[in-house]
Amino acid sequence: MTLNSIFQFLVPKDKKFYPLFEQAVNKLILLSETLHEAINLPSKEREEYFKTVETIENDIENIVQNIRIELSRNFITPFDREDIHSLITAIDDVADFMNDAASRMRLYQVDKITKSIRKLTEVNVETCKQIGIAIYELKGMKNLDTISECCRVINKLEAKADKIFDKAVADLFENETDAKNIIKYKEVLSALEAASDKCKQVAKVLETITVKYS
Repeated sequence: MTLNSIFQFLVPKDKKFYPLFEQAVNKLILLSETLHEAINLPSKEREEYFKTVETIENDIENIVQNIRIELSRNFITPFDREDIHSLITAIDDVADFMNDAASRMRLYQVDKITKSIRKLTEVNVETCKQIGIAIYELKGMKNLDTISECCRVINKLEAKADKIFDKAVADLFENETDAKNIIKYKEVLSALEAASDKCKQVAKVLETITVKYS
C-alpha cells in the first residue's frame, strides 16, 4: 500500500467538497446544454434560454465561493488544497466564457446562427459531460484510469474546437463583407473557443490529481 493510499484510508469520508464539486459540474453540463438548445431555436425564442444561462452561471459562482469558504475552514481536504482551488476555478472559467458567448449574442443581436457556432456549442456540451464523468470518479480515487480517459477525450475535443474556430474565422474574413458582422461573429466564436480552452485546463488539473494519487 502506497503512502497516498494509507493517507486516503485514514482521512474521514468527505461530506463537504465532493457534493459541491458534483453540484458545480451538474450546473456546468446544464449550462452547456441550455446554450446549445438556445442557438437551435428561432431568434425570438432564445431570450429566456440566455437568461437561464446567466442564472446558472451565477449559481456556479456561488458554489465556487462556497468551496473557497470550505477551504478556509477545513484543515483536512480530500486532495491538495491548491488542486481543489485550481479545479474549481477552471470549472468556473468554462461557465464564464459560455455565459460570455450568450451575452455577446444578445448584445450584438446575432440572429443568424452559423454552422460553426452550432459545432462549437455541441463540442462544449460533449466536453462538459466528460468533465462530469471525471469529477464523479474523483470520489474515492479508485477509478483513475477512467479519469485519465476523460482527460484524453477532453483534450481531443479541445483540438477539434480549435480547428472549427480557425476555419470559421478564416471563412468569416474571406466571405463576410460587413465589418460589423465580422466583429460580432468573431467575438461569439472567440468566447466559445475560450470555453473549450478552459475545459482543457480542467483536464490538466485532473491529470495532476491522478498522477499524485496513482
